[in-house]
Amino acid sequence: MALPLDIVRRIQSETPDKAWRTVLNHAWSVCADPIAIDAPTKEVMRRERELYPLDLYLATAGYDLWAQMESSAPRNTSALALWWAQGGPGRAVLILDALSLREVPWILQAAPKLGYTVQAGRVHVSEMPGETTPFAKALGFAQRSSLESNGAGSGHCFPGAKTECVGIPWAEAASYVTSDPDFVLWHHWPDDRVDSGTASLESLAKEAAQQLSSKDFWYLVERLTTGRRLVITSDHGYAATGHFPLTEDDDQAKYLQQRFKSGRLANNGDSGPWIPPLDLQIQSEHGTRRLVLGRRKWKSPGGYPALAHGGLSILEVAVPFIEISRP
Repeated sequence: MALPLDIVRRIQSETPDKAWRTVLNHAWSVCADPIAIDAPTKEVMRRERELYPLDLYLATAGYDLWAQMESSAPRNTSALALWWAQGGPGRAVLILDALSLREVPWILQAAPKLGYTVQAGRVHVSEMPGETTPFAKALGFAQRSSLESNGAGSGHCFPGAKTECVGIPWAEAASYVTSDPDFVLWHHWPDDRVDSGTASLESLAKEAAQQLSSKDFWYLVERLTTGRRLVITSDHGYAATGHFPLTEDDDQAKYLQQRFKSGRLANNGDSGPWIPPLDLQIQSEHGTRRLVLGRRKWKSPGGYPALAHGGLSILEVAVPFIEISRP
């Protein structure tokens, strides 16, 4: 499977902002189509394979685009702040931590069946690096836990909102949603699965199909959309590193293991001699970090996780922005 020639030509000829829009639109077109409830794993795996050529291109011929992502690609934090500022009272945001484009179909196909109108569905990029705390800080929160029990203060991008942060079942989380006209809820799922070290792409695909189609999840959505427009979004995605090819070159594997251990990002350090590179040093608004480039893993004494985030691959940095409402 190859990246369509017209997409390659557009990425090569366009300005960085348009090139990133082409990249993200392609990822959305691959991931957003409906999925049959009885075949979630098979379909998620097919889409994962279909995006491999795009990741390969961005790790080789197009790797210079990553240094321009923060300044050129549409950032989710900016989109959220703008959406909030342009609306009046009657707004809600549901942040599902680490929700990736893989899970988008379940929301898009269930919403109309349950009487909701999808006002917008599009894709943005995470902060750099694609981690929870940079996202929180870009929105004006010290960290994710700042939202607990309405403890976020007033110096953030959602002025006037009641805030909460939980990792409990959907029905219990719904009981935390008050009648305040503006509400922001940050939920730990699916990041708690991604970071557990025990989940795989296959198991999470099955769980997402069940969770995002469940009565309890849509009861939470119902509470959030009572008198409010709702955006369902994420701070970052995740990489299916369990399916990444193993780095066979001994020198490259040693370099990656010493620099990154079993992770996807590290503090600054000298670059390796390889072109295209194995990793990139990115200077962003959140500091300078070194990030693994593309789909690669290596042998590590601690083992390499099946799911991870913080590196430079499309499904790690692409995040959904879905606005829904109901009568």
